[in-house]
Amino acid sequence: MPVQTSFLGAPSRRFKQTRVLIIGCGDVGLRVARALPKHVRVLATTSDPDRVPELRAKRITPLQANLDRASSLHQLAGLSGYALQLAPPPNMGSSDTRTANLIRSFRLRSKPTALVYASTTGVYGNCNGEWVDETRAVNPQTDRAKRRVDAETRVRTFGKQSNVRVSSLRIPGIYAADREGGDPLDRVRQATPVLVSEDDVYTNHIHADALARACIAALWRGKPQRNYNIAEDSGIKTGDYYDALADAAGLPRPPRITRAEAEATLSPMRLSFLSESRRIDNLRMKQELGLTLLSAIINRLIK
Repeated sequence: MPVQTSFLGAPSRRFKQTRVLIIGCGDVGLRVARALPKHVRVLATTSDPDRVPELRAKRITPLQANLDRASSLHQLAGLSGYALQLAPPPNMGSSDTRTANLIRSFRLRSKPTALVYASTTGVYGNCNGEWVDETRAVNPQTDRAKRRVDAETRVRTFGKQSNVRVSSLRIPGIYAADREGGDPLDRVRQATPVLVSEDDVYTNHIHADALARACIAALWRGKPQRNYNIAEDSGIKTGDYYDALADAAGLPRPPRITRAEAEATLSPMRLSFLSESRRIDNLRMKQELGLTLLSAIINRLIK
């Protein structure tokens, strides 16, 4: 398997009779729950009552809570020494009021020992194709990224003031063939255009299962108030990536268009992803979290 992990055996002793709280238990949260040692009790929030049976069927204790309603979060405090915040920020504004509500609930009652926040590599903004490690200053260029920077700042401040070990995971594009909307081959099948080479940008990825293991590694090994780039070894431009996917799957390569043509035809969301170019350095992830992700994206997608 392309994902190599050496940490799951060691922390199982530490996790013994421990509860892990997952805030925002979607696709990645379910993968985290599945990858945790069997003796860990997993609790997860949901704002949808219809999901309660699904979570229980997966041996997850459901907690009905809504991060947009601070009054619903009182039951979360003190439940677990390990908390994983996977819920996204609101869709509007430049601040993450949901994470603010979560932290407030921790402050008012009992705090966790460790908190892992799932952020994005979008906080770096456009880096013109340069290699980027965690020491680079953030430069968010979309409201979406600004909300993530706001959340990172909030959790880091909370960690310092409350002596909580906080890790922020900066995550690029998440993929998996069994993830809704997460199979890049769909773009190849749909002949979604990519940029011509001279206009193209570098792309970075992480498989959803590898991300789940990174979340667990950070809960166990993350250093206090530390940022981690969570990405596979990369260095490929977006168009070349989709060309390689198409070739491996025996499909036609996607059409190439200029940036001017893209600005006239692509959605604002898609265009925003083609306006930022960076290559993510993952050395800290390997050295401190003990997580090595081998680059085998193509093989994993078409197997």
